[in-house]
Amino acid sequence: MKVLHLSIALLAVSVSLFSQEAISLDSYISENKKEIFSYEYKKNAEDSLMEKDSWINPINLNYSYSKSNPYQKVQLSESAAIKIDQPIFRGGGIFYSIKHANASKKYADYSIDVAKRKMIKDAISLLMQIRQVDLKIQKQKLQIENAKINLELKKEQYLSGQLDSGFLDNAIIERNLSIQALYDVETSKETLISNFKIISDTDYENAFIPRLELINQDKFLENNLAIEMAKSAAKRDEENRGIIRAKYLPMISLTGGYNWTKTDSPFKFGSAEKDYYDYGFKVSIPLHINTFRDIESAKLQHLKSEISALDKDREMNSLFEKVMQSLDNLEKKQALSVENIEIYSKLLDDTKKLFGAGYKTEYDVELLENSLHMSELDSKVYDLDKQVELLNLYEMYVDD
Repeated sequence: MKVLHLSIALLAVSVSLFSQEAISLDSYISENKKEIFSYEYKKNAEDSLMEKDSWINPINLNYSYSKSNPYQKVQLSESAAIKIDQPIFRGGGIFYSIKHANASKKYADYSIDVAKRKMIKDAISLLMQIRQVDLKIQKQKLQIENAKINLELKKEQYLSGQLDSGFLDNAIIERNLSIQALYDVETSKETLISNFKIISDTDYENAFIPRLELINQDKFLENNLAIEMAKSAAKRDEENRGIIRAKYLPMISLTGGYNWTKTDSPFKFGSAEKDYYDYGFKVSIPLHINTFRDIESAKLQHLKSEISALDKDREMNSLFEKVMQSLDNLEKKQALSVENIEIYSKLLDDTKKLFGAGYKTEYDVELLENSLHMSELDSKVYDLDKQVELLNLYEMYVDD
């Protein structure tokens, strides 16, 4: 892949994404959401344990008590039994069930990891966007100042007969549009703050914003949550394929039980009580019309998930390249703003000298000062744009 002309690419080394300050990523999401994720992890663990032991059949305990008087004489009957019917061989089905439980837990944990990482990424992205909007508000206020200065100049030129009213109207419209744009930016900031508060308990004004660095492409792919999740899905379906296949093979089960009965009768044979046990084994072979279809369906699901894992690798490669292209574009825009800073700085110095000599007005100085500050703010906005873009890599990356 062509990395283009990114100066930031010099940082493409084996480094942590959060290089400047150690901070818990969980701190970016609210306590309630952290607790929800915690319960999801615990539920996955319990579900996995249940699936691992699902091949163990329950021991059935039965007890009955009855009272009857068909001949005007009361007769009491009691019985109790303990029964087991436990498979000990299912053509490998027990082994595959245990492995499937482990694979399913791993996949479910990855699913939660992905959802949690996305929420953290959204919180950090919102913080960055709020900071960007603060910069845009500053820039828009400078834009308004320039529009006001331009309006004053147009007023003077109109009153002196140098311009007609059309130019003055345009200056008024330009000022109004600049003020309206400020209102829109301020409204967008409030929206971003509201969205951040939904996710996080952190005070957005004092929240730490990490400084992200570009990571190596190979490292990004080797430590990628989405790819690992796709691989775990393929492993889960592979084990399920074994379970389905074993379901139609011979099954051997141990059977056994203990039985007890007691009868109290008013008739001549009186009371009777007995107990006995039984044990043995049984062999069963299921014959089902959909056997081969079921096995084939499980096979196709496994093959599909393996291809999906390969496709996910391609998707993450494409994501990395897309981010690189976006960073390159932003780098060019930032370089242009830096050029503008240099141009405005030179013009401002020259204008101040001319103003001191009486050849330029105070308006000329103020316009250039504002334009210089706006270019500086543009550079900072582009820098934050690059950070937001890098978050798309961070969302799927885990530095082990």
